[in-house]
Amino acid sequence: MEKIRLALLSGGVSSERQVSLNSGKQVFDALDKDKYDITLYDPKTDLKQLVIDSQKIDAALIILHGPFGEDGTVQGLLDLLDIPYQGAGVLGSAMAMNKLVAKRLYEGAFVPTPSYLSFSMTDTIDLLKVVDTLGLPLVIKPACAGSSVGMTIVKEAKDLEDAIKLSFGHDDTLIIEEYIKGIELTCGVLGNEELEALPVIEIIPGEGHEFFDYKAKYTAGETREICPARIDETITKKVQQLAVKAHQALFLKGYSRTDMILYNETLSVLETNTIPGMTATSLYPQSAEVAGYSFTKLLDRLISLSIAEHKKQKLRRSA
Repeated sequence: MEKIRLALLSGGVSSERQVSLNSGKQVFDALDKDKYDITLYDPKTDLKQLVIDSQKIDAALIILHGPFGEDGTVQGLLDLLDIPYQGAGVLGSAMAMNKLVAKRLYEGAFVPTPSYLSFSMTDTIDLLKVVDTLGLPLVIKPACAGSSVGMTIVKEAKDLEDAIKLSFGHDDTLIIEEYIKGIELTCGVLGNEELEALPVIEIIPGEGHEFFDYKAKYTAGETREICPARIDETITKKVQQLAVKAHQALFLKGYSRTDMILYNETLSVLETNTIPGMTATSLYPQSAEVAGYSFTKLLDRLISLSIAEHKKQKLRRSA
């Protein structure tokens, strides 16, 4: 059987470059070399070569995070080059990357999400009014940044200005959101038309982490991850249903992972990731393994889904 000629994209130019490179190496190691002829491309340096090679590439695996990787830009390039790729297209990638757009779409689809206000750099922010409207503590985060970069939990009003300044250092729009303290949960979705909700994971950040921040995400031993989560079957089903609903609300394809908070049996959706972390120990692969997909088999499944979706779209365009 002829091998699939696979482009593996990792690295890029976002603040999550090193994480992407590490993930790309683990993905390369896990891919079945009997099935794939793999070429590595770093968008920081290799986009010209990717374009040159495009006609001999059967599919791409995007292992990029943050801006210029997860936001629809690379997806658009691959669309122009007629190369299948896993996960969301331009529209879904861009909307999920922008947390403000995502929250508005959640609201339209009746997906529960924490109350919030949004501001741009040119707005005058009345801090007293913000606190009066949303209370304390508050979550301050950039609208477009991944891995909790630029995010702060503010407990006292005097710390709001510094948190806002930090957030604006990563994007020109920010979200100020009510803080909900509860059990952190995440749930993956897999599939194109027929969606499979994966087992729910419970996330327990270690001491010194008020939330699942960048260090807690990427430093070994900083966080406990329990799969399946220690919640009852009724809540589990609700989490899985919300993960699917969020996936559909954002017009996603292939796979996604949605983060939530559980407080007093009430669930609130925080965000949806269109390119979840893809090391063997990342949340999505952990959950997939409990569902019966080894890391290698998961990658096979994502690639096959991307090729199937690409063929379907081509048939639609030619009809």
